[in-house]
Amino acid sequence: MLDPRMLATRRDEVVRAVRRRGARADVDLAITLHERLTAAQTAQQEMSRRRNEHQAAGKRPLSQAERDAHVAEGRRLKEDVTRLEAEVAAAQAALSEAMLGIPNLVHPDAPDGGEDDFRELRKWGEPPRFDFAPQDHLAIGERFGLFDFEGGAKVAGQKWYFLKNEAVLLELALQRFALDLLIEDGFTPVLTPDVAKPEILDGTGYNPRGPETQIYSLAGHDLCLIGTAEITLGGLYADTILEEEQLPLKLAGISHCFRTEAGAAGRESKGLYRVHQFSKVEMFAFTRPEDSDAMHAHLLALEEKIFQALEIPYRVIDIAAGDLGAPAYRKFDVEAWMPGRGEGGSYGEVTSTSNCTDYQARRLGIRFKRKGSKKTELVHTLNGTAVALSRAPIALLENHQQADGSIRIPKALQPYFGSESIRARS
Repeated sequence: MLDPRMLATRRDEVVRAVRRRGARADVDLAITLHERLTAAQTAQQEMSRRRNEHQAAGKRPLSQAERDAHVAEGRRLKEDVTRLEAEVAAAQAALSEAMLGIPNLVHPDAPDGGEDDFRELRKWGEPPRFDFAPQDHLAIGERFGLFDFEGGAKVAGQKWYFLKNEAVLLELALQRFALDLLIEDGFTPVLTPDVAKPEILDGTGYNPRGPETQIYSLAGHDLCLIGTAEITLGGLYADTILEEEQLPLKLAGISHCFRTEAGAAGRESKGLYRVHQFSKVEMFAFTRPEDSDAMHAHLLALEEKIFQALEIPYRVIDIAAGDLGAPAYRKFDVEAWMPGRGEGGSYGEVTSTSNCTDYQARRLGIRFKRKGSKKTELVHTLNGTAVALSRAPIALLENHQQADGSIRIPKALQPYFGSESIRARS
């Protein structure tokens, strides 16, 4: 959430960011509601001051007539204070509702446009050239008995699945490989809950309600299944004041992720690419405001380091303003080359990293105190995918398939996987 106090002074900047995103948000309404709240708070404070003065005056000797008048005035002042408190609460609720609809500002270097208007920053590696007809991950999985989508549909419905045989080992190997890399970089490993309260989702900028939500809610419980550990890692420090010496605070969260994927369809969403449940290792960082741009670059560098070690060609793209989620100030995606995607292969997103500045921290109440200062400031929060254990296996299986039918395991992953390749079981 943005600071409502800055809307009036930076109105044009906020409106411009809303327009660049193609979002629907009434900035002028929020400004009016903030003015209404400020006026109501001023009136409440004045009435409270008058009531305190009245109560103090009642301590001096009074005649019976004066006492009766004093009591009557006291009742009236109490009613006025109660009425103004209700007005303040209503004004605060209206302002909060309006502010939830206003997205974060947008980095000036982020490209304009929508989903297809990203800026390609760089590429790494060359897509493999096969001297045989390559298979997509579904055909590879069927050959080695790695996935069971029919079983998943029977048990839970479409887009649910079982992992089997080497696919289980591959998921665990990728998870531990990414985790070890992050621990070496100073991240604290955290195994998070797979559920969170709706107010935590709201605080991180995820809408747990409404027809367009991607979130599963648990019937009979005030809980939602999380779509990413970003939600639980951010919520872990809600209403917390950190010391400057604790920053940057870097967490590596391991969780299952659940998404309704409402409206998701198409050939490029087949198989594991877009499913209702998957595991993920998520990076999350809390920083001082002046450090968040550098941390954003660092998270991207870690994502690239992982996919370079996995020997998977990729490109890095700067996401356009119209394709940013509400909390993100700027977002980079790593898209891996997937030979089985589309006709002849194409790039598909495997990781993303976002700088959310103080947008999430304000709603969650996460602040820090600089050394030697009593004043608190909002932290900046950042997130990034280390490895999504649905899409990374697609890229690995498809890029490292061999002419003899085997799947080569990258050298960096072999100690975790326990073998140099996936081969047909005899």
